[in-house]
Amino acid sequence: MLGRLLGCSPGLWRRVPRPVLHPARAVGDKAKGAQDAALQTANPGYKAFKNDRRPTNFDKKVLVWAGRFKREEDIPKHISSEVLDAARNSVRIKVCYIMIALTLLGCLAMVITGKEAAKRDHTLLRMNIEKKAKWRAEVEKDEEAAVGKPQ
Repeated sequence: MLGRLLGCSPGLWRRVPRPVLHPARAVGDKAKGAQDAALQTANPGYKAFKNDRRPTNFDKKVLVWAGRFKREEDIPKHISSEVLDAARNSVRIKVCYIMIALTLLGCLAMVITGKEAAKRDHTLLRMNIEKKAKWRAEVEKDEEAAVGKPQ
């Protein structure tokens, strides 16, 4: 009935090849090629979607540092997002390892300098006692100056 309303015969709908709707069931490159061929026959002007993007300068540095490519010149113009995500994840892990190492080195440096300061008796308690003694001396000096000056 819909075919009659639109002016097309109902048999036309059965002759059009339909694209593969379940790509997860297709296994291997042959099945993917068959799916792309089915999409091309269903819609001749349609190109299969590619998840490619053009890497920025920072992306190129990440790809080189992650070990995907030897030099920035070796990187192609378009790279899939999966490759870039994998490179970013490996660089993220490397940066985390570097931060862990720097944190441990900082802690070790603080322990060593703290022990050396304790040997010299340069502790926080000693510094506070000296500071308060200095304040008391200033207050006494101000009181003597106030008593010596008649107003």
